[in-house]
Amino acid sequence: MSEPIFNADVFFNQVCPVCGRPVRIRVNLLGRRVYCQHCGGGFTARDPAVGSGPSTEDRADELLARANDRLERATCGDAGPRFT
Repeated sequence: MSEPIFNADVFFNQVCPVCGRPVRIRVNLLGRRVYCQHCGGGFTARDPAVGSGPSTEDRADELLARANDRLERATCGDAGPRFT
């Protein structure tokens, strides 16, 4: 018995995390990096039925805290490791 093949003509909708618009994505692209046709933002195509991990608000709070920490260290003269 042969294995089922994903039909490339089956789509699902996912909201773009950059602009918030719905993006129509082929199911064979699940788990791959895709780009929004509206804003060009890149993100990983995920099954909407599976938990999406941390919310955008949680991620934004984490990024702001990290940026704040970097700014504080930069003003104190300890900017941490430098990447070249």
